[in-house]
Amino acid sequence: MLLDVQLDGRPEDAASRARALVAAGVDGLFTFEGPHDVFLPLVTAAGAVETDLMTNVAIALPRSPLHLAHAAYDLQVLGRGRFRLGLGSQIRPHIEHRYGGTWDRPAARMRETVLAVQAILASWQDGSRLDFRGEFTRHTLMPPTFVPGPNPYGVPPVLLGALGPVMTRTAAEVADGLLVMPFHSHRHVRERTLPAVAEGLARAGRTEIPLYPQAIVAMGETEEELAAAMGGVRMLLAFYGSTPAYRPVLDVEGRGDLQPELNALSKAGDVAAMSALVDDTLVRTLAVVGTPAECATEIGRRFGDLADRVCCYFPGYPVTDAQIGALADALHALVPGTPSDAGHE
Repeated sequence: MLLDVQLDGRPEDAASRARALVAAGVDGLFTFEGPHDVFLPLVTAAGAVETDLMTNVAIALPRSPLHLAHAAYDLQVLGRGRFRLGLGSQIRPHIEHRYGGTWDRPAARMRETVLAVQAILASWQDGSRLDFRGEFTRHTLMPPTFVPGPNPYGVPPVLLGALGPVMTRTAAEVADGLLVMPFHSHRHVRERTLPAVAEGLARAGRTEIPLYPQAIVAMGETEEELAAAMGGVRMLLAFYGSTPAYRPVLDVEGRGDLQPELNALSKAGDVAAMSALVDDTLVRTLAVVGTPAECATEIGRRFGDLADRVCCYFPGYPVTDAQIGALADALHALVPGTPSDAGHE
C-alpha cells in the first residue's frame, strides 16, 4: 500500500519539506485548504520532487470550474502527469461566513462542478467545442486564445471528498475517485460508505471507482510519544465530532449523543472539556493508533481490500520523518487485498 502525507507548513518551506518527505519514503504529497492556499505549495513541490501530488481538498463551491480546470491542467504539466484534483464542499458556516459564498443543495452543486471541470479539461484535450450547460454554471465560450491545447500528460483525474450518503453517491456517479473523509470508523466505511458507493455506481451504470481512504493516525514508539499523539488526535476528533453533519459516524458506533455535547462545548470555547469527552476507546475506533508497524497493520485491516494507497494525517503532535518512513516501509510490505484480522473493534 502506498502512503500519501500532508505537505504542511509555510509556502516558502514547501520545496525543502517535499524533498524531506520523499526522501523518507512517502509516495505522494497532498495539501489541505487551511491557513495557506491549497495550490501554490504544490507548484513549488512539483519543481523540487518527482512524486504524486494532490489537493485534499480544494474547496469547490466558492470557485469557478474554469479556475479549477486551469489549476489542474497546469499542475498536471508541472507534476509531469502525477497530479490529482481533489475537491470538497466544506460545510455551510464556512462557505457562507469564511468564503463569503452561497450554500444551496451542495451535492447537486458538487456534481455539476465535477462534470463542468471534466468537460472543460476534455474540450482542451480533444479540441471539441465546449458546451456545458448546467443548473448552476454554464461554460459555452472558449475562444482559441484561451485554449491551452492537449495536456501532454493526459487529463488529470477529478476526485470528490465525501462523508454522507448523498455526497458519496454523487462521487460514485461522476467523479474519477472518492476521497473517503478521515473522520470515520471501520464500521462506518463498511456499513455506510460502501453501500452508498454501490448505489451511485449502479445509478451511473459504472462498475467501479478508485477509493482514496484517509486515516487520522496517532503514532509513536514510546508510551510518552503515544500519549502525546493520542492527545493531538483526541482534540481533532472532538472538533470533528462537534459538527452536526458528522454525527452519523458517531451514531454508527452508538456514540451519537456526544455530538450535541461537543457542539455546545465548542460554542462555549471549552476545548479541554471537548477533548475529555473523547475517551481512549473512541480514539482507537475513529483513528489508527500504535507504532509505525502497528499502524500499518491496522490501516491494512481497514482498507487493504479497498484501496492501494492511503492518506495519513498526524494532527497536533510531533512526528519524525523517520517514523513516517517506517510507516511507509511497513505499508509497502503489506500484501495487496488481504486485510489483517488483528485489532477488530
